[in-house]
Amino acid sequence: MIEIQNLTKSLYGGGHRVDILTGIDLTVPDGQFVAITGPSGSGKTTLLSLIAGLDSPTSGSIIVDGKDITKLNEDELAVLRGERFGFVFQNFHLIPTLTAVENVLLSAELNGASGAHKKSKDILGVVGLGERLHHYPSQLSGGEQQRLSLARAFVNEPDIVLADEPTGNLDSKNSDRIMDLITELHRVKRATIILVTHEAHIAARTQRTLTMGDGNIVDDVLNSNWKQS
Repeated sequence: MIEIQNLTKSLYGGGHRVDILTGIDLTVPDGQFVAITGPSGSGKTTLLSLIAGLDSPTSGSIIVDGKDITKLNEDELAVLRGERFGFVFQNFHLIPTLTAVENVLLSAELNGASGAHKKSKDILGVVGLGERLHHYPSQLSGGEQQRLSLARAFVNEPDIVLADEPTGNLDSKNSDRIMDLITELHRVKRATIILVTHEAHIAARTQRTLTMGDGNIVDDVLNSNWKQS
């Protein structure tokens, strides 16, 4: 479970303070599939970065399974991210000099996963890249690169997956395919997924939609069309 209490984030410069987040309270139960949406500048990506421990809040707490991650040092956060989190980024962040299987294998080996090579090949098969194991990122289409990012994120079977605009650089066909894969991986792996998107139709495919505005959550709804087997 993720519990966020009175979370704020402010930036200072030129004698001025800019409030990015203004006191967020939020609980995300284990296994929930959540979309965070809202206009540019509303604080979506900042909130995701704070949950990931990639940034520090000005005040407030972020509690993951009873542990306040805002009190952890950088080494402790790195261990937590390796053990508990998976990440999917809009710009993929793949290593260009490694093949598809090597990109996934690196993530598995860094986390000390047993049977890392088999796990890497298996998850690449799940996302439809079983025939592309030895291709480099530059030899893959945008949709294939994002599927590779999904494989890397899920290879260690993380408890929490954070996805920042995972369909933002894709056309509608590939966006739908990526969402199909994320939904299926959520069903199978039962991870908690928090996905940032500015696309309403993408948010509508999740279990719960949080809408942000002016640094806070202004709407919180369960999606009536959600189906989970």
